[in-house]
Amino acid sequence: MSEYVNITIDGHDIKAKKGERVLWAALDNDIYIPHLCGIRQEERPNAGCRLCFVEVEGASRPVTSCTKNVEEGMVITTRSERVDRLVKTAFELILSDHNLKCRECPANRSCVLQDIAKKRKIKLRHDRFKSIVREFEIDDSPAEFAFDRSRCVLCGQCIWADREEAKVGAIGFTKRGINRVVTTFKDLPLAESICTQCLLCVEACPVGALYYKKNESDDSNKNSEKNS
Repeated sequence: MSEYVNITIDGHDIKAKKGERVLWAALDNDIYIPHLCGIRQEERPNAGCRLCFVEVEGASRPVTSCTKNVEEGMVITTRSERVDRLVKTAFELILSDHNLKCRECPANRSCVLQDIAKKRKIKLRHDRFKSIVREFEIDDSPAEFAFDRSRCVLCGQCIWADREEAKVGAIGFTKRGINRVVTTFKDLPLAESICTQCLLCVEACPVGALYYKKNESDDSNKNSEKNS
């Protein structure tokens, strides 16, 4: 029995591994589908970001590609009026709860939100939804990195890295709805929690919520070079 199935995405005939999800089959073949929360190894994706919608021929409505398994003969479209409308709405909802001072952000020009906006031609602002950005104190207690919750998109990438890769479990989601946040047990500063400061969470963050602290010695060296 073949380990692969034949599918079509945006007119391209593709062989995908049986049981693979549509999102990864597309990305493996250089077909772009926006996403924030998708984790390939996750057995039960939560489809929380709602950005990876596609149309599947025969289905009555768009589906999230991170949860849909490929099937033999499946015909998939990544762009349509319905898909684009759903993605734009989800994106604007994310922006409504996001610190949009991009020039001040350590992830500026390497941010997944900026990448999605560019590839889908969506403006990095929201006109339909009231801004609900909350004020948070930046947790800069760790030696090498800091956490700015006002930039967190609740994608869960840092939690996966902490629990499944680092095997620590220092951070997790708490509360629900608009009050949902990533935090430590008892909301302790990261340096006072069980965090080992392995930095895997920083590497996993697709935006500027978890970021490396600026190296002051490097800045001093650059200033010295300019003045010499």
